[in-house]
Amino acid sequence: MLKLLNTLLNRLEEFIVSTLMALATLIIFVAVLHRYLAASSFIGHLPYVQDWLLSLNLAWAQELCIYMFVWMAKFGAAYGVRTGIHVGVDVLINRLKDNVRYWFVLFGMAAGAFFTGTIGTMGVKFVWGLAHTDQVSPDLEMPMWIVYLAIPLGSYLMCFRFLQVAWTFARTGELPQHDNSHVEGLEEEVKKDSAADNARDKGENRS
Repeated sequence: MLKLLNTLLNRLEEFIVSTLMALATLIIFVAVLHRYLAASSFIGHLPYVQDWLLSLNLAWAQELCIYMFVWMAKFGAAYGVRTGIHVGVDVLINRLKDNVRYWFVLFGMAAGAFFTGTIGTMGVKFVWGLAHTDQVSPDLEMPMWIVYLAIPLGSYLMCFRFLQVAWTFARTGELPQHDNSHVEGLEEEVKKDSAADNARDKGENRS
């Protein structure tokens, strides 16, 4: 059951980050294209088209993308802890004896969990107070407590990831490692291609 919940949390984390990144890229592209076309001299010869473009108000696009990148950064940071892609200077730690390194790593994980947990708790108090006000964003007029909700959610998730990595390290002595040369799903495609090539070669040899 816990393994299933962890898998669902992993997929939700990846879905949020990838979806926000894709939507933000698309919105920025549309906003820039709209700005370019609306000011284009070629479109100026098409008055109805230019009038329609000028009637479109995309002033909210920049604000929305900023908020999306904030949410993406908070959840992406938690994803980085889980997968071990955060940059760290561990030259001295790796030179220590194994038993000494063990406790240093656990201390680092505990410090990360304490810091992110503290930020998450402070974020909850801040968002709770903000939810009882009428403060909204300038362009979208979105309640600001929704925007700042990324702080407690992302921080608590990151705190959980620190504790999760620390627990795994305490039991197995292994930390998550990210292979820069690894491409998700590539190995499966290579295996499928190899199997298809072998089947084709066998068919040719039989003929």
